Amino acid sequence: MQWRVKPVLPVTKLMGAVAVVVLAVAFAGRDPVRWALAVLVGCGLAVWALRDVLVPVRLTADHEGVTVVSGFARRRHLRWSEIERVRVDRTVRRGLRSELLEIDAGDAIYLFGAHELGALPEDVVTHLADLRT
Repeated sequence: MQWRVKPVLPVTKLMGAVAVVVLAVAFAGRDPVRWALAVLVGCGLAVWALRDVLVPVRLTADHEGVTVVSGFARRRHLRWSEIERVRVDRTVRRGLRSELLEIDAGDAIYLFGAHELGALPEDVVTHLADLRT
């Protein structure tokens, strides 16, 4: 099984990058600080969207283990024996609720949100539990 980024996510990030440039054209004038910030934020959003296009699959799993994306585009395979815990981390901050899939491999913890997985973390945990047994 594999879980991938929703296609709308990189499109939204690219639209954000374009919006930052449009706002800079409209309001920055000749202010070099505003232009520098606009270029920095626009490039950051574009690189973030590029990662979603180049590495859309964030998590794959089979009976041997899981493969996760770490860093910008590096993949790491974890055997089931290396994984200590798989759970959904639920937090509420300032009235906003978030759920993340947490894969604890002892030396590293990998966190994935619903948009990165293209599915609810709770559903992914269920599938991973079925594959692990």
